[in-house]
Amino acid sequence: MPRVRRALSSTGIYHIIVRGINKQNIFVENGDNERFIDTLAGYQKEIEYEIYAYCLMGNHVHLLMKEGNEEIGNTMRRIGISYAYWYNWQYNRIGHLFQDRFKSEPVEDDAYFLTVLRYIHQNPVKAGLSSDIETYKWSSYKEYIKQAKIVNSNFVLAMFATERDKALARFRSFHLEANDDQCLDIATKRKTISDNEVRQLVLDKYNIELAKLHSLESGIQTEVLRYLKEKEGVSLRQLSRMTGFTVHRIFKVGQVPGT
Repeated sequence: MPRVRRALSSTGIYHIIVRGINKQNIFVENGDNERFIDTLAGYQKEIEYEIYAYCLMGNHVHLLMKEGNEEIGNTMRRIGISYAYWYNWQYNRIGHLFQDRFKSEPVEDDAYFLTVLRYIHQNPVKAGLSSDIETYKWSSYKEYIKQAKIVNSNFVLAMFATERDKALARFRSFHLEANDDQCLDIATKRKTISDNEVRQLVLDKYNIELAKLHSLESGIQTEVLRYLKEKEGVSLRQLSRMTGFTVHRIFKVGQVPGT
């Protein structure tokens, strides 16, 4: 049967899973993990892709990344071939190391971006490999808390707050929340609406200029943001830009505390 065409992302951002062939381990020693991360770093300089999250899990890898100056499929082939060549040399083996085709899903909006980010970082805990996400050595979580090596931490932390200390505190809190996040369910492409249409929605329903929402009392803020979040085509980043609230603040609107 012919392969199904890979779903393309309008943002260029993808959640990617790379697995070992026949579910075999692709990381045996700590040096293997280090080599894979170094491979990501090396090609990042050449291809200029951005990485927002990664997690190395024994027989598979999760990545949240934005394609660079070439199509994502070419990038993943380069990374896979380079690492497999080194791994085969290291362990005196021949043949394929990875499954024939990596899995991917487009990440089209900020709400799902944050869901995938947390899903990737919480993977070791949910899989029973670590008691908490901060002590797991082979994920990008530590790059946010300590020092970034290959992740674009500034892009992500800006979703939580403008001040770094406050952003880190909210980032940590967000990752500790209990959840039932599910990823790699390919979503249908969302339509978008313009800033003027968003403003008009708020004027028509609340007789409020959206740019002034920041100065109103919190109950009104929550009601308006919840209303806009439920409108198809309104993105979290768009609302953040138009209101001055962080993406994280808007993402949390309407969620039940403790979930």
